[in-house]
Amino acid sequence: MDQKDNKKSQNAKRGGRGGGRGGGRGGLHSQKKEAILDLAKYLNKKINVKFSGGREVVGVLKGYDPLQNLVLDECEEFLKIRDEENNTTQEESSRKLGLIVCRSTAIILLCPIDGMEEIDNPFVQKSE
Repeated sequence: MDQKDNKKSQNAKRGGRGGGRGGGRGGLHSQKKEAILDLAKYLNKKINVKFSGGREVVGVLKGYDPLQNLVLDECEEFLKIRDEENNTTQEESSRKLGLIVCRSTAIILLCPIDGMEEIDNPFVQKSE
């Protein structure tokens, strides 16, 4: 057995090339990440979604994936025409979209329509 064959057999024992110093798949960082937001409690409920371009939609959450892409049904988009000089909303209209897929990278805000409750600000110190 020459040096080339010896190297190949060593690589085969270690699981291939890469030098055995990590960097491959299946290391310490391959654990499944826990979702920040539990969307399961909002399934089949109406939610409001705001996007980075200024669009806003309301629809029934029908599904989502691990990347937080959303599927909304009975969706309606709200269009706001802004007055640039006064920075106020001049006119508001809406249009029905039906079934849509919302890409997670464009979502800024997601909130339920029903069942919201106001909580105390945790950052305000209470005076006694």
